Amino acid sequence: MSESSSGVNTLSGSFPKSHSSQCSDRGVTRTPLFVDHSPDSGLVSTPLPSNRFRFVSWHRLEHCDVTGDQLTCPRVREGPSEEELFQREGDDCCLERGRRRRREEEGQRWDERLQENWENCLELNLSYQDLGDPFQKENFLRILRRLIRVEKLQLVDNSLTNLSSVRLPRCRILNLHRNHLVCLRQLPKLPAVEHLCLSENAIGSLGGLGTLENSPLRSLNLTHNPVTFTQDYRAHVFSCLPKLEVLDGIPKLPEDSLPTRLQFPETTRMCNIL
Repeated sequence: MSESSSGVNTLSGSFPKSHSSQCSDRGVTRTPLFVDHSPDSGLVSTPLPSNRFRFVSWHRLEHCDVTGDQLTCPRVREGPSEEELFQREGDDCCLERGRRRRREEEGQRWDERLQENWENCLELNLSYQDLGDPFQKENFLRILRRLIRVEKLQLVDNSLTNLSSVRLPRCRILNLHRNHLVCLRQLPKLPAVEHLCLSENAIGSLGGLGTLENSPLRSLNLTHNPVTFTQDYRAHVFSCLPKLEVLDGIPKLPEDSLPTRLQFPETTRMCNIL
């Protein structure tokens, strides 16, 4: 386990666990947070603010005793600015007030981003972020672009659709289980990746697999993707990735090296399961 200077708790060697919290109405200012009390969880019971803080990043929570190193999956979401929120509501008076406050907080926001210090993270778990607003997705991608030293990264169940603008130069282990990727070209740049999990996405073809050809990729997981039903699926993958040792949890078999039509056809043929 390693920790960045921002207090982000990071995990290695296992997939993240999902933690749920009880939601409350606007009238309730504090609700208990359900957390894992297992000996290895490192978490404690802490009352957290609920609905009124839904757009607040984890490191900006006020009136709360919880610290970053007590969070398994720290929230990095950044909600809409007050100006944008007031524009949605159509309140001109509040809009002007939001503009003044935004100008006052610009310097403070820049200082907070420097304090996050994502550049020094080596192992990071940013799963289950519930990125429901475009502002949150934009902020999330901004953080991913700053992970220039991360080696192990968990991004499970974040509804991610396109990470092609992200480069992770030192990432060796990347877990993108249960997202919304439909093409391998939507992956980030991964020149050093060794273990890549893409299970439970919507990847329908092997187009773009060649971008991983020069990487030291040893294991790849594409289970529960439509592409696994294409003809000669395993043979195609191993032919494009000569360094690959394990595919979908199964080591390379002798029949995976049999000569096949190695060129990708213009239209992908699917196997019919009766």
